[in-house]
Amino acid sequence: MLSDEQLHQLYYTKESDIHGSGLFAREKFKQGDYMGEYDGPMVLENDSHVLWVEKYDQVWVGRDGKNLLRYINHSNEPQAEFVGFELFAVRDINPDEEITIDYGEEP
Repeated sequence: MLSDEQLHQLYYTKESDIHGSGLFAREKFKQGDYMGEYDGPMVLENDSHVLWVEKYDQVWVGRDGKNLLRYINHSNEPQAEFVGFELFAVRDINPDEEITIDYGEEP
C-alpha cells in the first residue's frame, strides 16, 4: 500500500467538472500500472466515500475511504478500476487528467 505522502506525490484534488472535488494525476500512468489502495475502516453501512467490493460470492465488504483515492469520481469511460481495494490504470493516464472509475451497480 502506498503511504499518504506517496499518494500526494502522485495525485492532487481540485474542483471536478463531473462532481464536487476530483482526483487528478500529477504524473503519467501506463495501462496496467498499480495506482494505490483504497484505505479506511471497514463499515457495514453505505455512505458517500464507501467503496464496496465483492470478496466472496454475494458477500460485500465496504471501506470508508480516508485517503486521497476517496475523491475518484464516476465515468462510463473510466481510466482506472479497482481489483479488490487496489486501483489499476485501464488505459494510459496523462498528468492533470481526472481519474475516474465506473461505480457499477450498488451492492
